[in-house]
Formats: sequence, C-alpha cells, structure tokens
Amino acid sequence: MSPAAELSRQAAMGPSNSRATRGALLLISVLLLLLFVVASVTLVQIALRQNTRAIERSLFYVEKATQVRQKSILATIADYAFWGEAYRNLHAAVDLEWAYTRQNLGPSLFEDFGFEGVFVVAADGSTAYAVVDGQRVATPVRQWFGQDMAALLAQAREQAGDEEPLVGYVQIAGQPALVAAAGFTPGDDPQIAEVPGPTSVLLFVDLLGPDKLQALGEDFGIDRLQVASSTADVSGASSLRLATLNGEPLLLRWQPARPGDQLLYLILPLLALAGSIVALVTWLTLRRAMAAAREMDAGYASLYASQRALATSEARFRDVAEAASDWIWEVDGELRLTYLSARFQAVTGHAESDWLGHPIDEFIECPGGLSTWLSKCKSRAANGTRQCHYRARDGRLRTCRLAMRAIADAQPAGGYRGTVSDISEEVEARARIEHLSLHDALTGLPNRSRMQEFLEGKLKARPTADKPLVMLSLDLDRFKQVNDSSGHEVGDQVLSEVSRRLRLCLREGDLVARMGGDEFILIVSDISSQEEVEHLCERLIASIEQPFEIDSHNIFIGTSIGVAMAPADAALAEELLRYADIALYEAKGAGRNTWRFYASDMNQRVVEQRQLESDLRQALQNDELRLLLQPRYSVSSKRMVAAEALVRWQHPQRGLLSPDTFIPIAETTGLIVPLSSWVLQAACTAAMSWDEDLIVSVNLSSVEFQRGHLVARVQSVLDATGLPPSRLELELTESVLLEDAEGALVIMQALKDLGVRLSMDDFGTGYSSLGYLRTFPFDGLKIDRSFVSDLDGCENSQAIIQAIIGLGRALCLTVTAEGVETQGQLDILQRYGCEEAQGYFLDRPLQPALLRRALERLAQGA
Repeated sequence: MSPAAELSRQAAMGPSNSRATRGALLLISVLLLLLFVVASVTLVQIALRQNTRAIERSLFYVEKATQVRQKSILATIADYAFWGEAYRNLHAAVDLEWAYTRQNLGPSLFEDFGFEGVFVVAADGSTAYAVVDGQRVATPVRQWFGQDMAALLAQAREQAGDEEPLVGYVQIAGQPALVAAAGFTPGDDPQIAEVPGPTSVLLFVDLLGPDKLQALGEDFGIDRLQVASSTADVSGASSLRLATLNGEPLLLRWQPARPGDQLLYLILPLLALAGSIVALVTWLTLRRAMAAAREMDAGYASLYASQRALATSEARFRDVAEAASDWIWEVDGELRLTYLSARFQAVTGHAESDWLGHPIDEFIECPGGLSTWLSKCKSRAANGTRQCHYRARDGRLRTCRLAMRAIADAQPAGGYRGTVSDISEEVEARARIEHLSLHDALTGLPNRSRMQEFLEGKLKARPTADKPLVMLSLDLDRFKQVNDSSGHEVGDQVLSEVSRRLRLCLREGDLVARMGGDEFILIVSDISSQEEVEHLCERLIASIEQPFEIDSHNIFIGTSIGVAMAPADAALAEELLRYADIALYEAKGAGRNTWRFYASDMNQRVVEQRQLESDLRQALQNDELRLLLQPRYSVSSKRMVAAEALVRWQHPQRGLLSPDTFIPIAETTGLIVPLSSWVLQAACTAAMSWDEDLIVSVNLSSVEFQRGHLVARVQSVLDATGLPPSRLELELTESVLLEDAEGALVIMQALKDLGVRLSMDDFGTGYSSLGYLRTFPFDGLKIDRSFVSDLDGCENSQAIIQAIIGLGRALCLTVTAEGVETQGQLDILQRYGCEEAQGYFLDRPLQPALLRRALERLAQGA
C-alpha cells in the first residue's frame, strides 16, 4: 500500500483512533490511581512497621537498662560481702571506725554508686549497721523498708556458701527500689577464721526515683522512663512489668519513638500533591491526545519519527540505568560463580569469563570467610549483607558491600544470588570524617578532643617526678595584628607554618594540638629535668621568631609559653590545662616572647585579679571612680594652659587605688572602654566650667584603638557636653602605633577631622617615635618623666631633653615636660625653650571643684 493510501486509511479510522486513544488513556488513569492507592497502602504499612520496630527496640533497651543496673549492684555487693576484711569487721563484730570513719562501707557508696541504703543485718535479725543517704543512722531494716525482709535475708544466707548474691525489686515508701543481698563470707582470705553459725547479711538499696529513672532512660536513648501508677497509666506508651520480691507488680512506662508517624506526616501530603498533579496532567494529556488522534492521519510520518526518537531515548535511559547499577552474581551449591552481570567488568576491570566457575571467596574476601558466612545463612534460610574486599584489575584493594539471599527455586544442592556495591569512596569518606573530628582542618594538628584523649592516656600511665609529663601552653604574640592587617588567608598560612615548626621541635611520641585561634598545646613526656624543658622552650621561641616568608613578605611574630608538669603541679587533666594557662598569662605579663613555669602563688594572683575585676565592674556601676585634674603650665608665662585628667578608684575596702593597680586589668578584660568613656565624659564636663581657652587632656589606651568605636564615642561626648573639639587633647603612647600602624593612622585622622588635638605621651621610651612623629598627625609630644628627673645633675639627660625640644620645634609640635619636681628642673627646661610643663612642683592633681575655685581666684586676682 502506498503512503498516500495508508494516510487515507488512517484518516478513515479517525473516530476509532479517538475511541482507542480515549480507552487507553482511561486505562492508564485507572492504573495510575491503583498505583497511588498501592503506594499509599505500602507507605502506611512501612510506617506501622517502623513504629513496631521502634517499640520493640525501646523495649529491648529498657530490659537492657534494668539488666545492666542489676549486674552493677550484684558486682558491687559481691566485692564487699565476699571480702575477708568485711567479714572480720562487720560479721563477728561491727567495727564502726573501719566501716564508716575509714569509708570502707560508708558515705562513698552513696557518693560513688548512688546507693541510698546500706545495711548489715546480724544473724539474730537485728540491724547491726545502717547508712542512709551517706549518713549513719540507727533505723532498723524492717522500719526503713516498711515491710518484712526475712525471706530475702534467709535466702541470702542459704546462698552465702556459694558466694552468690541476690537481687530483686521492692517498693519503698511508694518508690521502686533495686535491693541486693549477700551473706558475708571470708572470701579467699585464708587468714580470716569463719565464725560458726548463721552469717550476717549485707543489703544495698538503689532507690529508682524519677530523676534516676529519667537519667537511666537517657543513657539508653529512652524518653520519659518512669513508674506507671496503674495499667491505665500506660495508654499510648510502652511498658515493662517487673516482678518484685513481695509479689507486687512493678510497671515501668516510657514514650517510644514513632518514626512511622513522622514519615506519614512528611510523605502523605507530598503523595497527595503528586497525585493531584498527575491527575491534572492526565486530564490535560487526555485532551491533547484526543486532539492529536484527530490529526493522526495527517501526522503519521511525524509520529513514526517521534517513535524512533522515543526508542532512542529509552535506549539511552537503559544505558544510564545499567551504568549506575551494581553488578549481580550467582553461585551454585558449591559456591562457584555461575553468573556475572555485564557491570562486573565495568566495575572491577575483570572479564566475566575469567571468574566464572571459580569459588566466589577466591575473588571476594570477607572477615571470617565468605563461605562460612554463606553456610550459616543457608542454615537459617536468611539473607543479609556484609562488608568485604576484592582486588580490582588494576591491583587496587577495593571495599564493597555484598548482599545475598538463597535461591528459593534452586536444585537440592542449593545456591545464592545477590549484588555487590563498590563503597570504597564511602569508606574513605568516613575515615576522613573520623580524622577531621579529631584534627584541626587548617593545620592538620590534633584538636581539643584528640588532645584531651591523649592527655588522659598519658596521665593514666602515672608520670613520676623523675619522668614528669610536661604541658606547654603556647599563644602567638602579635598574631592578631598580622591577621587584621594582612588578612585571614595570610594568617592561615602563618598558622600552618607555625604548626610545622612546632612539630619539628618535638619527638615522635609527643603531641602538638591546636586549641583554636593562635593557641597551641604541647604535651611532652620522658623529660628528666627542668633544664631540658627550658631548652625546649628556647628552641620553640627561636623557631617561631624566625621570619615567615608569605607572598615575598617577611612576617615576624613571637610566642609566650606557660609550663605545667604532672605530677608536680597537678594530676588531673583539667587542672594541668588550667595551670598551664595561668603560667602562660604570667609569661605574657612578663613582656611576652618568654616562658614561665607554674607556681602555686600564680593561682592566688589570678584569684586576686579576678576579684579586682569583679570589684571594678561594680565600681563602674556604684560610682566609685574619682576624677583628678593635674594643671599644665606655660613655662614662659607661668600661666595655666591645660589640665590632664587622672582617674582614681575609691575602693570600699582597699581605699584609694592608683591607675597602675586597675588599668592593666581593665585593658585585658574589656572594661577599659566603659572606664575611658567615664573619664572622657567627666573631664569634658569639668572643662566646660573653665575659661574658654583652657585645654583638657585625656589619656587613651591602645586597646581602645582595637575596639570600642573610639571616634564615635569621642563625638558623642563632645555633643553631650558641648565642649569645643579644639579644647580636647587626647594622649596616646607609641604602643598604639606599634600594634597596628595602618589602622591607628585611619582612626587618628578621623579624630583630627573632629577637631581634637593629639599628643604622643611618654616620648623617648620607644624605639621608633621619630618616624611616627613625621607620619602621624600629632599636635604635641610629652617628654617622659624619667628624663626630667635627672636634669639637675646629669648632662646626658640635659642633652636628650635639648634634642627632643629641638625635634619638637622642627616638627612644629608643642613640647610638654612631665614630672617637674624642682625649680632647677624648671629653669633648665625654660633655658632650652620647653613650652609647657607639669609636675608636683607646679601643682598637684586636684579635684574638679578645687581646680575650678583655683581658676576663679586667679581670674579675680588678674
């Protein structure tokens, strides 16, 4: 038939094509509906099965928890009851000093094991010894238990000869309790003579109160484990019935997990949504299909082309599915390979023909032997999976997961079939994850968890004074400035290089751990003297001091080290870490780039500093700070031109404290910002009551340049007090510039933009102040008092003073001399052209009210 005739025939069959299309689509719709129904029913069954398994699993863990509790109390009472010393001191006669005072059978049982009741019942039934909640009492056993325990005592005496303790549950004051009983025996001690007659009985009582049951459940992953008041109380929960010694039932209840419900809550809405979408798509498809059926004759050639494209697509899909699936195997009753899928060669590199007819365990290796495992599975008519290994064609050892099941319709000889999945990458990923959990991701060093584990192991070996365990706590000096100025990427490279250098300084069995940031812990053993530790510290500091070449730039940092040793300083890991940190704090306070060994007085200083820190926080709230103002005079006119703000602390117990006592603590704890804000506010407020041309000078800490939004705080105080910016002078030391010169320059320029004056304090005590004076926007400098104090008789000091004054003039800076104590010093300063001076000779620091009255008197005298 010609193509035209075929098209004509298809056109004539148009209506039948429409009916066929409609019938086929309706059938597909019904099948889809059935599919969704089956999927929903299957989902519900899976959810119910998950709930059932969760309940069974929780019941197993509750039973396991009670068994573990019973085994623990049985083991403990056996250690005490079948002990010769206990027999001698508690059976023949009760030795209270041995039992309670020396804690052989005293409070430690309550503190360490949680036994609320410990009783010794004599042969005549009397209570010879009783400890309740760790305290010795005179309460008889029957009274405390609230019931007769004669049967339990008798049975314990009967089993004393076999040294078998008893355990059971009872109700005590409405609470369940686990009771263990055992008759005393001399045990294996031949020196203890056995006393004729019935033996005394030792009772241990473990009250299972709500908190203890809750903790017991949490240890085994059980939620809300508690005692059920009745059988009606267990509705909606799982329960376990425990038999008590007196026959009364004891019912435990808990709330089992219901993973199936969560699955239903998540999947059913999605399934319903998917069904709605499919229904809509089916309806739209039906409409389009009917339209297409009407045009089928005209588009027959196009349909044929579409069918070919569809066939190609299906072939592509099959190829992808085959490439993504596992390889399949089958063995006969002798475990010889009879079938291997095509994926076998693609995954392993071996040809199927190379292994067909060979025993499967020649290719796949499993722990215990694959043949043995398959034989066991056959005996149980079961299926299962195992993690195994095989060697690929390229020689690499690969890890796989083998799944199998017995062939149901195999010959009497039997057989198995299953799949093999290559999980080498998964196993390697798990190993990497485990490694990362114990190591620092950046440096590869052990992290805090691994360090703690290593330290505990070393301390369990009980180091001695001759062979101590040495812990070194390292903190990098000036690393924060490197990180802030050069970026985190450079900081990370520095940390990696530091880690490498630290490892090179230690031996194979020692440990270097990164605690986070720029903090490291070194644990070193087999060091016999303090000199060796000092030599190690010298090597570490020398190694870290070497320049770090990063991106063609040399970066210099240092390190401070705190040393603590076990057992001399501490025997516990937490204490050793704390003492090493205390020693590190001392090393930093000693000027950094050095080390300090822990000493007991360091701990006391830390305690005192923490107390002082706490008091300082209260001082800021309780208005205990006091402002003093030291006048500054013009050397030529002897007129007051400024006043420097000084702060004192009126401590409630220690009296008036100078800044040297509390400013360092404020800088290390972050209190320097609110403290400085208080001084700035008080000084500017006081200056508003002076003449309009007098300047107030306030000292700044280097810490304020790193935090605290300094420029905004200064602007806020000026706005609040109304003080003109030109009347405010801020004094800063060279340390501000040394820590972060670029950042400091930005902040100083912003302060200059506000209109305030900037002055360098303690000039001459640093080593690069000249370069800073040329680069940074200073208005003045202050000569340190150490140079002024020697002016009267030291020509060198006079020469230095003359040079500094000349330098100030050359740079157009106002030069102020601090610490002027004599007329001779003032005369020399005037002769050399110093512009301003301050000191006790000119005026002592004054309270703001006194300074204001002094200014008023000067104004009236003028």
